[in-house]
Amino acid sequence: MNLGKSIRLERIIDRKSRRTIIVPMDHGLTMGSIQGLENMAEMVDKVSQGGANAVLMHSGMVGAGHRRYGRDVGLIIHLSGATNLAPHPNRKVLVCTVERALKMGADAISIHINIGAEEEPEMLEDARKVVEASREWGVPLIAMMYPRGKKIQNENDPEVVNIAVRAGAELGADIVKTNYTGDIDSFKYIVNSVSIPVIIAGGPKMDTIPELLQVVYDSIQAGGAGVAFGRNVFQAKNPIKLVNALSKIIHQDYTLQEIQKEFHFI
Repeated sequence: MNLGKSIRLERIIDRKSRRTIIVPMDHGLTMGSIQGLENMAEMVDKVSQGGANAVLMHSGMVGAGHRRYGRDVGLIIHLSGATNLAPHPNRKVLVCTVERALKMGADAISIHINIGAEEEPEMLEDARKVVEASREWGVPLIAMMYPRGKKIQNENDPEVVNIAVRAGAELGADIVKTNYTGDIDSFKYIVNSVSIPVIIAGGPKMDTIPELLQVVYDSIQAGGAGVAFGRNVFQAKNPIKLVNALSKIIHQDYTLQEIQKEFHFI
């Protein structure tokens, strides 16, 4: 592996557990102002205190989200996006280059591809360009691979998630982020289908923290490499406490009983 890429990967993946906690904060481009991200620097500080390995944001927010105090945390710059007002919101376009991301201090980059969308071919072509540039510059690439489109009846169906994850690996991503399939056995099938780390997305905010932690625990038991949780973290009542609990499960293999005993989540 490229030495530069290896060094940068260690800034976003724990050296001992080989797993990661990423907190995406890229929602503003799609949704506008969102609760929890009013003060980006403050939220970055909270999740880093909790033990997050990296935060993810668009290039224009790095100045607002980066802070010169507190615990260090990896920076992933997201290269693609679309607003909810677009005629086809599932069509993600490139809004930043690999070179610009590196100039802004990125430890890694990410792209979003909706497998099954009408515009899938264009997104795959964008991915090719990003993969080539990421290899040239030695920067890790996280591919957010989601099954979304007219043919997709259930976005958590293991068969369609498998296609999305395998597509990310085939394209040359270093890490794939995707939907959790709902149970350990089916997600183990997904994880074993590729040779790169697979992490789960949080999606819409879950009803309870125990429900969230159960999904995380199960994904780790299946061989998952961690999480990329946005709203479930930055809209939590206590983001520091929640990320700390996630860290204990993901990096220290805590059981849910041990988590409940230490953190007393209701």
